[in-house]
Amino acid sequence: MENEKTKCLIIGSGPAGYTAAIYAGRANLSPILYEGLQPGGQLTITTDVENFPGYPQGVGGPALMDDLRAQAARFGCDIRAGIAVAADLGKRPYRITADDGKTIEAETLIIATGATAKYLGLEDEQKYAGMGVSACATCDGFFYRNKTVAVVGGGDTACEEALYLAGLAKKVYLVVRKDYLRASKIMQQRVMENERITVLFKHNAVGLYGENGVEGMHLLEDKGGEEHRYDLPIDGFFLAIGHKPNSDIFAPYVETDKTGYIITEPGTPKTRIPGVFAAGDVADPVYRQAITAAASGCKAAIEAERFLSETGSLH
Repeated sequence: MENEKTKCLIIGSGPAGYTAAIYAGRANLSPILYEGLQPGGQLTITTDVENFPGYPQGVGGPALMDDLRAQAARFGCDIRAGIAVAADLGKRPYRITADDGKTIEAETLIIATGATAKYLGLEDEQKYAGMGVSACATCDGFFYRNKTVAVVGGGDTACEEALYLAGLAKKVYLVVRKDYLRASKIMQQRVMENERITVLFKHNAVGLYGENGVEGMHLLEDKGGEEHRYDLPIDGFFLAIGHKPNSDIFAPYVETDKTGYIITEPGTPKTRIPGVFAAGDVADPVYRQAITAAASGCKAAIEAERFLSETGSLH
């Protein structure tokens, strides 16, 4: 199959990929974008988004992504279904192979493949997706004001999520598999001292129940070798057991941290490879918000245009 050439290739959609496509398209870079396994990214499995600027009444996650996609297409982005399955970033032009067998040779590459939240693997997590199950307290916590929620996890992220939710909900259960918290001492102290948080040590969530959404969770408690099953009413179920950045095919070339997040120059989307940029959650283990992802996509496209200009590859 004949190789295709482009000045700017964007891998991944979501707020980062689509925003990069908008800016790259307006700069006449004629970008090509592969949408990935989940076109539109994680927001397509979110019901309402109330914290994205410009939507005072809130907007559905899929509708927001549809708007961004249409805007990218309006400015000439060639948006394609499919995923990248192989990468050769050893030299320019960079070569990306898609799952249809086509190889794209790109003068600049924007990696916006996101990060996938880790789940427990329960069938009920999929059943109640968008109906009480969430992997982002900052995104969805507002919907649980004065309600009862559970957070699963025992590390710093889980403690941060529990503390954030304690400022909104009337009650937070922190479900911890071990008999101790893995979080830093200061985070442990804050959780244990918060009167709205109850830590359920040596507990596993093994299921959820509810008619039109989550109404409770099935728990399994380890009582010194004996298992005790019981149900606990809750309104929301938050996963905080980590994310996996979708960076595997790029990891041999770009620098990543131990989890797989792509490391960029501070304050920029630049990787250690000239002309290769990372935007959105694949390079952000801290904020993981639609607005920060969109901002980094903007930066990546601007840097791509500057790189092409500086290297004489713009025309």
